[in-house]
Amino acid sequence: MEVQTGEPERRAARRDEAVRAAVEQGLLGPDAAVAGLLDVTGIRESAAALRAAFDAVLAPGTPVLHAFAVKATPLVAVVRLLHEAGIGAEVASPGELALARAAGVPAGRTVLDSPAKTQEELREALALGIAVNADNPQELHRLDALVGRAPTRSPLGIRVNPQIGGGTIGATSTATPTSKFGVALRDAGAREWVVRACLERPWLTRLHAHTGSQGIPLALLARGVAETYALAEEINERAGRRQIDTLDIGGGLPVNFAGEAAAPSYADYARLLAEEVPGLCGGRYGLVTEFGRSLLAKHGTVVARVEYAKSAGGRRIAVTHAGVQVATRTVYAPQAWPLRIAAYDTKGRPKQGPEAVQDVAGPACFSGDLLAEGRALPLLEQGDYAAALDTGAYYFAHHYSYNSLARPGVYGFAPDASGGVAFATAREPQTVAEVVAESGGAHATALTSLRAPERR
Repeated sequence: MEVQTGEPERRAARRDEAVRAAVEQGLLGPDAAVAGLLDVTGIRESAAALRAAFDAVLAPGTPVLHAFAVKATPLVAVVRLLHEAGIGAEVASPGELALARAAGVPAGRTVLDSPAKTQEELREALALGIAVNADNPQELHRLDALVGRAPTRSPLGIRVNPQIGGGTIGATSTATPTSKFGVALRDAGAREWVVRACLERPWLTRLHAHTGSQGIPLALLARGVAETYALAEEINERAGRRQIDTLDIGGGLPVNFAGEAAAPSYADYARLLAEEVPGLCGGRYGLVTEFGRSLLAKHGTVVARVEYAKSAGGRRIAVTHAGVQVATRTVYAPQAWPLRIAAYDTKGRPKQGPEAVQDVAGPACFSGDLLAEGRALPLLEQGDYAAALDTGAYYFAHHYSYNSLARPGVYGFAPDASGGVAFATAREPQTVAEVVAESGGAHATALTSLRAPERR
């Protein structure tokens, strides 16, 4: 697997500088106990690496749209940063579409994927000219009616499930026999239904398949693309023309959460596709990708202050302000979603000294709220900082309001002109007043006013 020489070291050095600067500038401290940091330089480099990897294997002039899976980091500033780096948006809800539009992503560079699109969502997408992949026959019938009423410039396709199996994490495997996504190609009659559905609708010009995300090996991702390519060839042969002109291969490049290196790389995946599905790269098909986690994960860090350090049963415990509210998957499924933890001292400098086995705990009121259990780290003391690494994707997306804990602020960082670190706010920290408002504070007496009629 390809790893750019020096890249992990440079990324780690930028992160260490950012943590120190965040403490010095007050983004972290007694009044700001947890914050998210995003490496703007690293995000730009990931976007450039994605584009270069596929440009290297595709025929010149091949239409390509790399669409960022907004669900991974649903922050308008992030979507805008990627848009300016040449990356579009893949959205799966009205909220994500609104974020993409707020970020300035054009409709022509936006793809709508969801297994539960409403009639109104479809109508809006077709009016705007957003690409839509129909998930199932019932949705396709809705599109029939909408397309029949008004012409649209939206590219339209069908999502298929090649049913080739899952990876090591069942919840992120989407090509299993019973996956909820797409038309299951190996079910009785399903493949023929897809072919005939396309032949009967000249406006269906795309096929979409997403084999899965974290835990899916590259070989299985490539096999899913190969199955989709073969189906496109079959449809075009039976149509006697190139009706299917674009393949949307989803995303799914796994992230290395065990170490600093970003491997596998986009170049690894693109070269494998060129070897396994050469027809994909010959220029006869346009290409859409929908990467999310792999673009952002390595470039985000959740940093939390250690409020207390204690011992229980001979085990050291660092109680921090980051737990289940920001790392929900890690807390509830630690074997599937482990995180690396870095220790920093009270001034935000990498902590030195002998390692000690300790738990890194969050603030929520249940015993399983642990970022890491039995981890060997330099001993974390009160006032130090624990940093959860590789958290740029999904960890800023899935805030979990356990104990009404507030969402932390998220700040992008980059070098400044004087050799220091400059920060920009991507999301303001949530205030306690906003927590109350979100929890229905304006309706405090709503339920007390409801009374059962008196019996006579």
